[in-house]
Amino acid sequence: MNDLSATICAIATPPGEGGIAVVRLSGPAAYDIAEKVFVPVNTRKKVQEAKGYTAMFGHFFQAGRRMDETVALFFRAPHSYTGEDVVELSVHGGGAMAQCLVEALIAAGAAPAGAGEFTRRAFENGRMSLTQAEAVMDIISASGRQGAALGLAALDGALAKKIAGVQAALTELATHIAAWVDYPEEDVPALQESQLTDTLTRSRTVLDDLIRNYDAGAVLRRGVDAALLGRPNVGKSTLLNLLAGFERAIVTPVAGTTRDVVEQAVMLGGIRVNLFDTAGLRETEDVVEAEGIRRSYKKLEEAGLVLAVFDGSEPLNADDLQLAARCKGKPALALVNKNDLQQRLELEQLKPYFRKILCLSANDPAAREALGDAVRELLGVTGFDPGAACLAGERQLSAATRAQSALNEALEAAAGGFGLDAVSVCLDDALDALYALTGERADEAVIDGVFEKFCVGK
Repeated sequence: MNDLSATICAIATPPGEGGIAVVRLSGPAAYDIAEKVFVPVNTRKKVQEAKGYTAMFGHFFQAGRRMDETVALFFRAPHSYTGEDVVELSVHGGGAMAQCLVEALIAAGAAPAGAGEFTRRAFENGRMSLTQAEAVMDIISASGRQGAALGLAALDGALAKKIAGVQAALTELATHIAAWVDYPEEDVPALQESQLTDTLTRSRTVLDDLIRNYDAGAVLRRGVDAALLGRPNVGKSTLLNLLAGFERAIVTPVAGTTRDVVEQAVMLGGIRVNLFDTAGLRETEDVVEAEGIRRSYKKLEEAGLVLAVFDGSEPLNADDLQLAARCKGKPALALVNKNDLQQRLELEQLKPYFRKILCLSANDPAAREALGDAVRELLGVTGFDPGAACLAGERQLSAATRAQSALNEALEAAAGGFGLDAVSVCLDDALDALYALTGERADEAVIDGVFEKFCVGK
């Protein structure tokens, strides 16, 4: 990362053709550098005199040559994204003009921004917490509306406020304990056991809820990899084509048509599902088909969701039962296909292996909505509030889990009569973990790890 005294610039819009491209300039010399490159059409207007939240129309120049029409947006510190003086320059879309503008700004004294450097400056300047900074990438990478809503809630501070409430309660408790233990000569009221237990329990409950909802939040933010399995000709590829909305997989009456894993991303029940259509599961002496089947079972072990397809018009055979047995204990949904035909499959035989069974026809478009509802229920996102506070990423989960463990130890120490000194040590551990979660006491390596995942320009 550049020194905070440097003024940085980068293209803030994705590469490729588009209506406009935006180049962002941030730092103490942002207005000085912009003035060297950008000339307003209205010559009475001066860049240095521009107020925050205003715009000017003009042109940018490179090496004295007028290049392109440009709109300049001005933001004055501290009321900007980074908390610094910021100028955003918009030119016609495409890579050429934007790159020329960046080169002109660098020649005028700006330094090229590193990955995530604008957002890191916002964090360093107190414009957002570390959890809010992480939410920026969640919003950028969100594949569905609910995932975007989760990121927006975090950016608005939903998680930071929730954690701040716990911190405040625990800090007040720790302060009371410290005063009572360290200054016995003072008239400090004794801490009631019920007050101690209630505060610790309420704080732990908040963390319990956040940790319990982590998996559901992760599914909405990042989606899930789903293995589509079943023996040949049960309708896996037909189902894949229905969900994809086009003929993604070859469908024939010949058993063994799908021999390798076919991947397709679809939106199902508001969740991004990366579907992997796999080779039909059966005993075979064909070397190529056998390798496809091996890969099918490997996908079953790796997937966050298993869609096991069975032919409802036929009784279960040995291959079906072997697949069902492998699905036991996994996030697996049994799809009994071809319910438009006479049913010969006994559903009771599948119930010991699956949490949910859905009968459908892969030829019926209505099956898509029913399957989406079933997937949401199985993955625990039905009724999940995307606007609520939610942990995002392993770093936050790890910190919350450490705080939870420390509160459990504090409750055990209080119940076991180990004294307030022992409780105080546990409280300090819990607070350290929570401060690490929000970034208030995170070390440089942790902060670097967060921002190295960002794109340049954000």
